[in-house]
Amino acid sequence: MLFLVEEPISEENLKKVARDFDGYIKVVVDVEKEILTAGGKRHFDGEQILLQKGSKQSDLWGGGLDLETGEVDYDSMINLRPNQNNTSREVLDESIRSIITEIIHKLLR
Repeated sequence: MLFLVEEPISEENLKKVARDFDGYIKVVVDVEKEILTAGGKRHFDGEQILLQKGSKQSDLWGGGLDLETGEVDYDSMINLRPNQNNTSREVLDESIRSIITEIIHKLLR
């Protein structure tokens, strides 16, 4: 199940998005609009929803949240962006990581 999350998610919907990967939630975060998509099997799907909602590609970053440990990761194929000096699946810029974490904690906790 894939949700567009623009305000803190309900406990019921959080459980729904966590079902895809048994407690792990894939997310795509718009660091400018401070919204995200949660759930689904591929970051690409969440990315497409945000692009249709008017997000800019350069503002979208993929990662995930492990609900059991609370750990946030920053790994996704959509993060490969040599033109933005991100030559890895991991988000390399610590300031962007910080924003991603803040938005995830605000909307998914």
